[in-house]
Amino acid sequence: MSETSAPAQRGGRLSRTARRAQLLLAARDVFAAHGYHAAAMDDIAERAGVSKPVLYQHFPGKLELYRALLTTYADELVTRVEQAIGTTTDNQERVHGAVSAYFDFVAGEGQAYRLVFESDLRSEPEAAAVVDGALTRCIDSIADAVTTDAGLDAARARMLAVGLVGLSQVAARYWLDSDQAVPRDEAVALMSSLAWRGLAGFPLVQS
Repeated sequence: MSETSAPAQRGGRLSRTARRAQLLLAARDVFAAHGYHAAAMDDIAERAGVSKPVLYQHFPGKLELYRALLTTYADELVTRVEQAIGTTTDNQERVHGAVSAYFDFVAGEGQAYRLVFESDLRSEPEAAAVVDGALTRCIDSIADAVTTDAGLDAARARMLAVGLVGLSQVAARYWLDSDQAVPRDEAVALMSSLAWRGLAGFPLVQS
């Protein structure tokens, strides 16, 4: 769901799956621009080019729509991280891939990252659970893959994974908010080098 949404023609017949995707794109734009509390279902229906009854056929309320959208993008982030570290067995490349995945996510169209990292609905338990679950899955993947050969027990390996996720998330958001003053590839290289210099200091387990 990286494409930019635009108001659709009213009356167009789409499959249920296609209509749902269209509505989620419209909701992404409205929620990212206004936040959950200020966004209105009227605005989302107008953005999607559908009537409110059509919108309510797919999502019974604003909270259900927001949860669906949040889940979609939280899953996207996890998938990016898992794919990045799953394409190589080289730990240095895994670190670079994990950092790069966060930069790619925050640079995606529609400011979807704001829905995950800056939601004004974090106090709602189910929304918070979606975000916290995504964070845990990213940490789990990195702990399993990057620190497998670091010679550490599970608790210490997990601490390293938490540090890498925190570094990647904060650095990527800062990079975006600073108008990308440092070129993207250079910024990723800087942060992955910082992380790797720490991780590389741990002795590998001898096979």
